[in-house]
Amino acid sequence: MTQIVTRDGFVADSFPRHGVILDLDAYWTGQDLPIDVPLGVRLPVDADPERLRPWFGKISLAIIPFASSADGRGFSLARRLRQLGYRGRIRAEGHVLVDQFRAALRVGVDEIAISDAQALRNPEAQWLAVRHVEGYQNRLFAA
Repeated sequence: MTQIVTRDGFVADSFPRHGVILDLDAYWTGQDLPIDVPLGVRLPVDADPERLRPWFGKISLAIIPFASSADGRGFSLARRLRQLGYRGRIRAEGHVLVDQFRAALRVGVDEIAISDAQALRNPEAQWLAVRHVEGYQNRLFAA
């Protein structure tokens, strides 16, 4: 199981159960994509988000894996998605520390999926204690 963390604390996963999350290759290879369900994409940290741009309007959730809290490529990928105009939700998944939460939000991550074990080590109060500072990018993309 995983726990979803947002600015509002621990929340239920709002991606619909009937939605489909595909690997990036499914979009690049032209695989028949379902059109009548919410779509998500799982992006490797070394992905070129520019190639996904034609599907931005159809993808409501982009998942970026964080294999290690020391690997910052996921932050760069999230920022690049926002710079390219992606307006759906971005979910960081994996090893994101409470101390990295603010940075994740600043680059455009909307939510973080952490393990239940991490949720026990870092309860909701710790995530809520992180000061959220809005950057100019947040205001720009909100327009």
